[in-house]
Amino acid sequence: MMAMMMLTGPDFRERHVLDDGTEVTLRHIRPDDADELRRGFHRLSRASRYRRFQGVLNDLSGSMVHYLTHVDGRDHVAIVATRAADDGREIGLGVARFVRSTEDPTVAEVALTVVDEVQRRGLGRILAVAIARAARERGIHRLQGPILRDNVPIRLLLDEVGAEVHHGPDGTVFEVSLDPAPETNGARARIERIARKVMRAFAHGAPASAIRSSP
Repeated sequence: MMAMMMLTGPDFRERHVLDDGTEVTLRHIRPDDADELRRGFHRLSRASRYRRFQGVLNDLSGSMVHYLTHVDGRDHVAIVATRAADDGREIGLGVARFVRSTEDPTVAEVALTVVDEVQRRGLGRILAVAIARAARERGIHRLQGPILRDNVPIRLLLDEVGAEVHHGPDGTVFEVSLDPAPETNGARARIERIARKVMRAFAHGAPASAIRSSP
């Protein structure tokens, strides 16, 4: 059987134009992105930090930055979006990542962050589609993430893509399948549809917590 062509392999690079005309490039995160990741964190509002890290966080520790930038490209994948500065530097605008479950290799926890200055311009959707595609290409069939039990708008968005919601002692978690349903046109269409809905859920306050796996 022919192996699936990996569009999001190590040399992955895509260019996109946001709704306001900003040109961005998607690529895998690298260890030398550490300083820019920290700068991007400090450009997040308090509300954006709370949604991403599920609590008040004023800075990223050295171990957290190392964890977030030293990924293996298979079980922990992170895709960054950057724009070119006038001096040629890359300015980070957002990052999407997944971390594969150690209990079930077909399941991964997903996280997505976009700096406030470019929110609601289409970047979240672009990153969500890219990370969902990367997950599927690496054998991930289900994405999961924590949600607030009483957040009805998020629950409704997740219901639209057939997400399952599980309640446990550690909180409420959603799981959504990336596999195409029999009546759909294929995996790509379903991935894009799910990614858009999950991104909207994050935008409305669903905390993404893949960082909890950090040492």
